[in-house]
Amino acid sequence: MQNLHFRAGARPALSRAFLITLLSSVSLSSAALAQSAAQDNRSREVGPVIVSPPAPRQAPAVSPGTQKQRAARRSAGRNRGAPAVSVPATQAPSGPVQTPLNTAAVTDVGSRLGIIAREMPATVEVISQRTMQELGIRTTTDVAKAAVGVTGGDAPGAPAIFSMRGFSGDQISTLYNGIPIGPSTMTGRPMDVAGLQQVEIIKGPDSLVAGLGATGGAIDYVNKVPHTGPIVNDAFTSWDSFNGYRAGYGSGGSTLINGLDYRFDISHFNNKGFIDDTYSKLSNVSGRLNYRVNENLKIWGAVEYRQDNDRFYWGTPLVPANAPGIVPTYGVVSGLWSNYYLGGGTPVPVTIDARTLTTNYNVLDNHSGANELWLRSGFQWDITNNISLKSQVYGYDAHRHWFNNEISSFDQTVGNFAGALSIYRERLALDHAQRLYGNITDLTVNSNVGGMDNRFVATVAASSNQFNVSQDTLFFNDYVDLLNPDRGFYGPRADEKIYTHLDTASLSFEDRLKLTSTFALIGGIRFENIELSRTRFDENGLLKASYPFSKTFNPVTGRIGYTWDIAPGVMLYSQYATAADPTVANIFILRPTTPLLLTTSRTYETGVKLLSADKRAEATFSAFDIERKNVYVPESGILFNVAGKMASKGVEIAAAVNPVAGLKLWGNVAFVQSRFIDFTYVDGNVIRARRRPTFPTSSPTPAPPIASTRSCRWRSAASSVTSATASTSGTIWSRWTPTRSSTRSHSSTSPKPISRASTRPGSAFV
Repeated sequence: MQNLHFRAGARPALSRAFLITLLSSVSLSSAALAQSAAQDNRSREVGPVIVSPPAPRQAPAVSPGTQKQRAARRSAGRNRGAPAVSVPATQAPSGPVQTPLNTAAVTDVGSRLGIIAREMPATVEVISQRTMQELGIRTTTDVAKAAVGVTGGDAPGAPAIFSMRGFSGDQISTLYNGIPIGPSTMTGRPMDVAGLQQVEIIKGPDSLVAGLGATGGAIDYVNKVPHTGPIVNDAFTSWDSFNGYRAGYGSGGSTLINGLDYRFDISHFNNKGFIDDTYSKLSNVSGRLNYRVNENLKIWGAVEYRQDNDRFYWGTPLVPANAPGIVPTYGVVSGLWSNYYLGGGTPVPVTIDARTLTTNYNVLDNHSGANELWLRSGFQWDITNNISLKSQVYGYDAHRHWFNNEISSFDQTVGNFAGALSIYRERLALDHAQRLYGNITDLTVNSNVGGMDNRFVATVAASSNQFNVSQDTLFFNDYVDLLNPDRGFYGPRADEKIYTHLDTASLSFEDRLKLTSTFALIGGIRFENIELSRTRFDENGLLKASYPFSKTFNPVTGRIGYTWDIAPGVMLYSQYATAADPTVANIFILRPTTPLLLTTSRTYETGVKLLSADKRAEATFSAFDIERKNVYVPESGILFNVAGKMASKGVEIAAAVNPVAGLKLWGNVAFVQSRFIDFTYVDGNVIRARRRPTFPTSSPTPAPPIASTRSCRWRSAASSVTSATASTSGTIWSRWTPTRSSTRSHSSTSPKPISRASTRPGSAFV
């Protein structure tokens, strides 16, 4: 594993916008503290000790004519002379009362207006911690089980990636407590959900909040936060038939210090696979303190450390089904196959040898993993009854590494098919070192415009992101047996170094105007400045041709829509939204010889949201049409040509009902059609085809055309959960290309092909 240090390489200065934003945040916080210190000293006099359950999280009132509901002046501390209140885990604070589809939860993934999911003119899903427990969701990738039309996967080189509405990978933005950290195929890691309060998902373009890359949607992981009230402790443990185990502990509530609440969570998950010598070990510890200075000002600080150590499964070789000595399997793979990577050959029927179903072809010293550290702090200041200011400053440090044999490919030229040395293997090692810090500040104003309630939010955000890469360029290779591979060790390594710096500053405005008590207009616009710079050195430390280079992007994105309550419990909505992302590859791996352009995406969406009067039954329906322009196509494997545009259309339906207490029935179905439009393929400057395939044959990988989930769940008074869930999906990862999927390619000498195969969208070879 290579060690990367941030002092290596030139690092551009921080953008002025970032410094101005950060200093403004600090000065505003200081002003808020000064004003709070001047408050009436009576707020520091503690009366009788009263402990009450935490109030549910509610969206702030819109009407300026009504005095905003306030909490008690200060949460009284626990009586020092009395023992701590013990509350069963089943009575842990759970926020607002959940509707069957949880649309009453406040969400920030699609808007910073502080409104609930039901009030958004878009499809927003909130998967609560309770839902995750009931469905047996253990990792963030499993969250796809609870969402409509969403599929997830843990590719060994790009874990925790999702697909929705015809887009996948880097076209789905991943946020952590509202903070984007970079392209998901580069930064995504497997993560246990034990420390999460909820996972928020918005479908369709969402650059208004998520920034660059949110063409298919965005997913936000929200950590648990402290509550005011009695201390609640909870713990869990589980074991599975592969001898894997999972355990965790959490605690939160009010402390002995008046106004100070805490939350602490720790968990470990040892997940073992059925392939020999494969596992994923996930560890997480997080904590947060909230301190209410007075009724107007709250300050907070949070820290989180995550670690994953993995031995991933990198695949089983395909073999000719009719070759002597092969024991074929049935119902796993089918069709004709030839080994393109090793020079091709005559296509023959394909299978997997039944004796290799659990065989590991990786080297003995393989490893993958990451160490991630989050530091966050902020404040919320209610300046007046109708004006509030909140801000958070954050720092993120991550080190990721891969050290594996990534290719295990059957060589058709070997005479004894099932005999010795028939499997070609090739290595790749890669290390990431990322450091990100920034600030997000929101100003919210509730007012009355001509007798109409109005809420306005202005958001200023800035960040500085340094992304360093060390990558092996030797690709050491060897041959091993099909049936009894001598796994050996990695071998020699020679790394090149790539340094990428990204300064981002944005200004966005959102507004909701209630024209009547039942009809609201909601819209927003985001102006963004993105400064990219990249430097690259070869394995001998020499600067590579065309480097360094820099590029500035200035996308403008937004959303406009409405919500209309045409009858009690019946709401119609529609929206038009836009997004932007790099046309060739994710922004961390652009090179100077590729088109440095941004795609522009737009969506039209309409739907209806239904909720029964007793809130025991709920349903949603949405129809969407997404178009992404400036889609690229590889030319001769290494160059890129802007080809045309991609379109995705579909519908999503979800419904849930609680017929009796403790019983929940729910189901959903989604249909999506994703295709290229006016797609021109160019090879060697010659137009080969002009086609309109049902599914694209290059990035992005489409979502399944049909996906559905049905479930029946029963919760008893003792809080034990019995559930039965069935899910189906259509063609998953539907793609057939002559090379393995990759957004990383490199030039190499014969006999290697010019487009390197890998299941990991990498960081440097573009």
